[in-house]
Amino acid sequence: MDQQVPIGVTVNGVRHERAVEPRLLLSDFLRHELGLTGTHVGCEHGVCGACTVLLDGDAVRSCLILAVQADGHELVTVEGLAPPGGGDELHPLQAAFREAHGLQCGFCTPGFLMTLVPFLREHPHPSEPEIREALSGHLCRCTGYQGIVAAVRLAAGSAP
Repeated sequence: MDQQVPIGVTVNGVRHERAVEPRLLLSDFLRHELGLTGTHVGCEHGVCGACTVLLDGDAVRSCLILAVQADGHELVTVEGLAPPGGGDELHPLQAAFREAHGLQCGFCTPGFLMTLVPFLREHPHPSEPEIREALSGHLCRCTGYQGIVAAVRLAAGSAP
C-alpha cells in the first residue's frame, strides 16, 4: 500500500487540496488529478519542454518535479493564461501565436507559451538572438520556429 501525502496548491487561481503518492509527477497531477490536459507530456525527461508550467512565476518542467514539491506553491498552466471571466479573449502571447502562425499541430505550444510569459516579462523588447535562446529548450517538429519567433516579436511589439 502506497503512502498518501496531503498537499495544497493553487493552480490558475484555484486552491486544490489532495492526498497524493509521494512519487506522483507534477505533470501527472495536473493532467490526471485536476484534468488540466493543456500541460502536455512528451519526453518525460525535461528535454522537449511540452510540460512547462509556471511555479511561483518561473517556468519549470512539470515532468521533473514531484507533486509534493509543489505543496504550498502557486502554479499557472496554459489554461490559466487567458484573462479571467471566460469568453474567447486570449492572452496577448496566445493571440500573437495565432496571428503569426506560430503553431501547427499545437503539441509543443503550451510549453512554448509558458516559457515565453516570464521571458517577455524579463525581456520586454528582446532581440531575435535572445528569442532564439529562450526557445532553445523546446522541441517543435512542425513549424521550423520561424512563426514562433515572429509571434514572440509580435507579442513584444517588436515585429518588423
